[in-house]
Amino acid sequence: MALAGAGARRVGSGSLAGQPYSGGGAIVRVSGWLRQLKGWRRALAAAILGAAAVLALPPVYALPVLIVAFTGLLWLLEGTASVRASAIVGLLFGLGYFTAGLYWVANALLTKPEEFGWLAPFAPLGLAAILAPFCIVPALAARWLTPRPGAARVIVLAGSWTLAEWLRSWMLTGFPWNLVGSAWTFADATMQPAAWIGTYGLGLITVLAAAMPAVLADAGRADPRTGRRWRAPAAAAAALALVMVAGAIRLWSGEAVGVVDGVRLRLVQPNIDQSIKWRRDLLDRHLEDQAMMGAWPGEEPPTHVIWSEVAAPMFITEDPSRLALIGRHTPPGGLTVLGTLRRSGDADALQLWNSVVAIDSEGNVVGDYDKAHLVPFGEYMPLRWLTNIGNFTVGFADFSAGPGIATQSWPGLPPVSPLICYEVIFPAAVARRDQRPHWLLNLTNDGWYGHSAGPYQHFAASRLRAVEEGLPLVRVANTGISAIIDPYGRVVERLGLGVRGVVDGDLPERLDDAPLYARTGNALILPLAVALTIFGTLKGRSKSSLIG
Repeated sequence: MALAGAGARRVGSGSLAGQPYSGGGAIVRVSGWLRQLKGWRRALAAAILGAAAVLALPPVYALPVLIVAFTGLLWLLEGTASVRASAIVGLLFGLGYFTAGLYWVANALLTKPEEFGWLAPFAPLGLAAILAPFCIVPALAARWLTPRPGAARVIVLAGSWTLAEWLRSWMLTGFPWNLVGSAWTFADATMQPAAWIGTYGLGLITVLAAAMPAVLADAGRADPRTGRRWRAPAAAAAALALVMVAGAIRLWSGEAVGVVDGVRLRLVQPNIDQSIKWRRDLLDRHLEDQAMMGAWPGEEPPTHVIWSEVAAPMFITEDPSRLALIGRHTPPGGLTVLGTLRRSGDADALQLWNSVVAIDSEGNVVGDYDKAHLVPFGEYMPLRWLTNIGNFTVGFADFSAGPGIATQSWPGLPPVSPLICYEVIFPAAVARRDQRPHWLLNLTNDGWYGHSAGPYQHFAASRLRAVEEGLPLVRVANTGISAIIDPYGRVVERLGLGVRGVVDGDLPERLDDAPLYARTGNALILPLAVALTIFGTLKGRSKSSLIG
């Protein structure tokens, strides 16, 4: 017995079931350090890990940081002994993630410093505080649905994180900005799986692969000196690699993308600073300037000219002289499509719309679309009856919402689904399935956010919508980034951030067959996320280990 005991101590100096391996190794030491953190140290670590995860998103694309962030999150959660402590870790991870990812919202307030400048230091943190609770759901699920660490816990985290991202897309009017799946927009090939599983599906498999290295320090696994501990991370990485390879094959073997006959687009990017865009004494100068840019000579004359969101910050449909000005600079037989304001009613029952209108060469309005998904605080004030603060665009008059996404038919153009500003960030909500358009048109004004990460993040979301829907997307922004994007998400023509100029190019054709995600939306990925969460929970509670 004595010899057996001595042997057990010698061979088992690494681990006992349920206890950390003490034989060394950086992974074990780091996991042990994170697990034992308490109080403000644990809180700070959670916030730093959340903020670090943003480095994987546009425009930095430091993807390996996601491994540090999500693996570290699991190790922090393993050190919590109560639901409350786990919820706080999730909340602070989210607070770091959204504060770092949305820091640029402060720039919008500085465009009216005399009115909103005092809010600028607090705005990113305030918005993050609204969004951060969505991270509590995966934190609690991962820590408390599975009683012990392991691959099952990682699966629960990935499934519940995906469900939380989807909830964020519609609760409180929805704000699915900086979805984890957008980290793959750094290359054309890596975006392609979105055609089957959407951005939510990309996020699911990304979190699964990024968090799975947490099992390397799992006390209940095999001796860390053997190869068994790598089985789960290797399997998750292989699954991710397989999806990416399939996406690359889709891109390289996909159908050739033609162009629409008889359509030549010109995108007008005037780069008007937001601080002077709404000045009444400059409105006509800006209007004439954009009209002239639309008529600049080029190698091939455009048939249709497109301006950005609220490029005419006035009620232009009520002004025959300004309509005539635009008509004179519109290609004969073509259109100028621009963003403007519309209104109806009197002062006591005034309604405002953020709109797109199509104007022909005679100065007639031949098409229009009203924005349906409004930006809280930017276009309307939630709970206005509790506050006496105007919104950040037109003051105390809130915008009204349009009837919803629509397929429009405008003269000389294939059927189009117009999207204003952040309407383009909502997966499975940019085009009608019963009347599939031939292209997406996104007018925006990212001038609110200056030279920051915001415009790049917005642009990445636009490219993902093109892949998901199998539709070309034309994006026109006041200060950039303006581009023509084909149905594989590839940038055909582009004008960068902060550049004044025009982009000329042909309109790509749509894919003949709508991708799987365009046909099903979230009807496949959400049940998959639920199934994985349940599967991970059941396996985590069973006596048998999941992998290895």
